Amino acid sequence: MSFWTAAVVIVAIWGIVQVMNARRERGPGRDRPADGAEAGEATGAGATDAETRREIEDLRERIRVLEKITVDGREARAIADEIERLRDK
Repeated sequence: MSFWTAAVVIVAIWGIVQVMNARRERGPGRDRPADGAEAGEATGAGATDAETRREIEDLRERIRVLEKITVDGREARAIADEIERLRDK
């Protein structure tokens, strides 16, 4: 392998690692900025705050749903038995 071939391979690997790290930092489903900005543009703090507030509200709604599921009138022991029965299958 020549010097230049090795240099190209190293640069290509470095680029792939950088792209993968950037995707991991953004998280799943966030390949593009939420406000429609191009990938190189900086997003405003207001957009980030609004997105965070929206995500918090979504999480609060999920907690409400989980609370309804766990407190739907059945005894806690009956729920535990059902979970164990499902695990055994």
